[in-house]
Amino acid sequence: MPALAEKKKPKTTGEKKKGRPKIPDYLVYEILGNKKIYYRDYKKVLSGELPPEAVMGSSDLQAWIIFLITSFLSKKIDLKKYMVLINEVGYFYTPSRSKKWLNLDIAIINRKKLGKPAGTYLKVPPEVVIEVDTKADLKKFGSEMDYFLKKTETLLESGVKKVIWIFTKEKKLLVGEKGKRWFITDWDDNIDLIEDIKLNLHQLLKEESGE
Repeated sequence: MPALAEKKKPKTTGEKKKGRPKIPDYLVYEILGNKKIYYRDYKKVLSGELPPEAVMGSSDLQAWIIFLITSFLSKKIDLKKYMVLINEVGYFYTPSRSKKWLNLDIAIINRKKLGKPAGTYLKVPPEVVIEVDTKADLKKFGSEMDYFLKKTETLLESGVKKVIWIFTKEKKLLVGEKGKRWFITDWDDNIDLIEDIKLNLHQLLKEESGE
């Protein structure tokens, strides 16, 4: 006589299969389009291998380059007209109710547009954005370059006039400007920043190291 199939008991609430653990909001680096971008190595934070600060902090080289550029700008730019903001400035690139933002390493913004600080993310586009590498986990993108191009395109579409990426490993720069052809060049090239101010990153690094 064939064995009777055992009836499966309905799962109670406590027996329901557990889903993937929710990733805390503090590990979200940016929201680009419809994708949440997490900090690189965020999984090591979830597993307890690393504290959150370990994935959110900048490398010494990244911080050094940002310091050199902002110091250079503070001497060259008209600070009555422009504000130079640093330290991963949050920027709502769509209306604030959408809650989509990007982080900016350096943002040159018109003071009249900026107005008084409101204690929130930027809601008006900077004139120029400068990015040094990235802390983002890019597994959702086909390649790192896909992310760099998508973020650049998104910034320009939001009203930013120029985006400059600095890649420390390759010693290259990517320059994207609204209405003009984008290009990749070397560190020792003279790059137009804003109002006839030119940046030569190689020269800045040489001067700082005393060469």
